[in-house]
Amino acid sequence: MNEGSQSMIEMGYQKLLKISDDWLKYAIRLNLEHEPKAELVEIRNAGLADQRIKKYLSDIANFHETLVTNHKNPGLPIQKLLFLLDLGFDTEVPEIKAAIAEILKYREEHGIYQSMTNVPKHFGGTGEDVFSWCLCDAPLLLLALLKAGMDYHEYIKPGVDHLVSLCRDNGFPCAVSSELGKFRGPGKRDDCCPYATLIMTDLMSYIPEYKDSRVATSSVKELLNLWENSLNQHPYMFYMGTDFRKLKAPSCWYDIVSVAGVLSKYEFVREDPRFLEMINRIKSKQDKDGLFTPESVYLKLKNWDFGQKKVPSPYLTYLCYQIFERCNKNVSEFGLSYFN
Repeated sequence: MNEGSQSMIEMGYQKLLKISDDWLKYAIRLNLEHEPKAELVEIRNAGLADQRIKKYLSDIANFHETLVTNHKNPGLPIQKLLFLLDLGFDTEVPEIKAAIAEILKYREEHGIYQSMTNVPKHFGGTGEDVFSWCLCDAPLLLLALLKAGMDYHEYIKPGVDHLVSLCRDNGFPCAVSSELGKFRGPGKRDDCCPYATLIMTDLMSYIPEYKDSRVATSSVKELLNLWENSLNQHPYMFYMGTDFRKLKAPSCWYDIVSVAGVLSKYEFVREDPRFLEMINRIKSKQDKDGLFTPESVYLKLKNWDFGQKKVPSPYLTYLCYQIFERCNKNVSEFGLSYFN
């Protein structure tokens, strides 16, 4: 990357810092400007003092008290925990340490961690609260343990190996543990589950032995294939249409920012025209100040900057900048200018 491009990027980061809350300033300085954690103690503590961050920490401490009934719920403890971990907070925070300890308590024979769920009988479940797993939540628990710095071989690898073994030529299926009976999502048995494929692809991107594997490559290609054929392929009712293409945060479900964010972690995809099309669509929505405004929101998150659609969101912009930073490693190949 040339000095001019680097200078533009730094200017973009400085603009973003000026309009961000302390918790996001910490993330920007840590994850975009790559400042050492030891030099960020003051802004880290200021971020932890934010009332919304404190509420999230309180919510995750009793990790399994919230029943998992809908995976599209940003209020689930696992989503809040991943949000905090992705900002850069770690197990030095007592509530995060407690959440990790709670996850570790419920591990089945294959090394997969379980969530408290209840699938009604008319959907093929037992109708009772039970610890179980499905491929729409188990990878997230393993990802949280990985990001929290737990020992990979002791706590993570067995579960990952088992989940990876479920992969097929077209990505990952809808799969559940025996506790959930005959439950299966609304789709054909032979179809991939796009969300399960997405979060498994994300998980594998952090694991050296899997990042360049055939399984990871085929999963990435399946997500790109779904984008390419979005008009006529929507397995398990996961569409890549108008709603999918709206900018939305946080990245906890199936939308363009979430999918592009995961795909951008794989270097080989950064020259793929389908991925470039996603990136250009996101980039086209950047305003003259280099910021992004949400086009869709989770109503329960209205007290966050990304919970409204009227003004630019620093956090949504931060997510997009993270994607662009990965792409800028290939900026000469892309021929794109990501920062105004």
